[in-house]
Amino acid sequence: MAKPKSSFRCTGCGHQVPKWVGRCPECGEWGTVAEVAGVATSSRSTASVAPTSPALRITEVDAQATAAVPTGIGELDRVLGRGVVPGSVILLAGEPGVGKSTLLLETVKHWAERDRTALYITGEESAGQVRMRAERTGAVHPNVFLAAETDLATILGHVDSVAPSLMIVDSVQTVVATGADGVTGGVTQIRAVTTALVSLAKNRGVAVILVGHVTKEGTVAGPRSLEHLVDVVLAFEGDKHSTLRMVRGVKNRFGAADEVGCFEQRDDGIHQVPDPSGIFLHQRDSDVSGSATLVTMDGKRALVGEVQALANGTEMNNPRRAVSGLDMNRVSMVLAVLQARAGLTPIAKSEVYLSTVGGMRVTEPAADLAIALSVYSTVKNKPIPQSTVVIGEVGLGGEVRRVSAVARRLAEAKRLGFREAIIPAATDEELPKGLRILRVGTLADAVALRAAHPADAPF
Repeated sequence: MAKPKSSFRCTGCGHQVPKWVGRCPECGEWGTVAEVAGVATSSRSTASVAPTSPALRITEVDAQATAAVPTGIGELDRVLGRGVVPGSVILLAGEPGVGKSTLLLETVKHWAERDRTALYITGEESAGQVRMRAERTGAVHPNVFLAAETDLATILGHVDSVAPSLMIVDSVQTVVATGADGVTGGVTQIRAVTTALVSLAKNRGVAVILVGHVTKEGTVAGPRSLEHLVDVVLAFEGDKHSTLRMVRGVKNRFGAADEVGCFEQRDDGIHQVPDPSGIFLHQRDSDVSGSATLVTMDGKRALVGEVQALANGTEMNNPRRAVSGLDMNRVSMVLAVLQARAGLTPIAKSEVYLSTVGGMRVTEPAADLAIALSVYSTVKNKPIPQSTVVIGEVGLGGEVRRVSAVARRLAEAKRLGFREAIIPAATDEELPKGLRILRVGTLADAVALRAAHPADAPF
């Protein structure tokens, strides 16, 4: 028998190092490297153990046992993949005050209205505070049980007495597992609590939704293995200056991981927004220069939005560029291409301001052409018609490159009443009928459309 040898492992990501270090070289976390006892090795093979249940043919496994149960909130079901799967564990993470608790109260209300029992565990507020919020949002139902607990053993006792089919833990960072080392909310405690709740969900078929905190970088707080333990990870996003809230799928073992659900935060609670495109469009009576309509893909969802530009001449050597809702690096690139490839030299001596409407965030390259044409429109003071949408990626050589899902983008634009679209010339998808399609190969072609189409030109 060989002598056991100790090693050191990061409790956050599992990375193993030969000796103790203060900071994990893999994930960069401080104070997470701990010593683990080694296992003595032997030349003899490990003896087999009889399984408690035999392996089944995959055709004999009952698929209905894990069929998704709708929550009653269409936008949430869209992200989850048709609903909540019994025995699954879902992690919902978001910034403080974004509306996580409000959304989950709406979820348990709809769950209880279908003659199902829900248990809401709150570790951050008292039961009275949660009751007051539930009355304000209309989420009071006799099938919803409420308990203010932070001890894991006591929470498991509530599960035994209530026997819920859905349990909410708000939040996992406040729960303490007796016997586990570390402080409340620490790496060891969070892992122990999550492991116990995952075991509970799998053994009893209870769907568990965990509320998680986020770090200042926007990632889920706690060990990285936390996201691997759960079945679904959802990110709840929202701007404090806007009522729009987005639930974005990060990981999903039961459906697509790139779906997005849209909600609106109001005084009486949070409401789903099945058609959010209207929020991102500015309603105006006449055409205004410097405004272009784009269609962006957020996951599998096509969203129609608007980008607005304003250029003011200045005598400064380094004119200011201000951006809201767009990627500053891509905006700088598009401005450089406009000047070098499309001959728009006035922007070199102009302050340029770019913003999206309604708090929309656009980072994909398909918005490049809309950004370029909005800047060209404001410099030349030539409005783009409201009935026109602009789609395309701009390269450094001035070429307009094709983008993905053009047909889906145009279908959404047509549904909202748009009549004309400027798209890359290389697009080879089958496009919907009823739209006037203008294909452009370069940025210079796009800004010269007025000469090519004097009657119906977009400028």
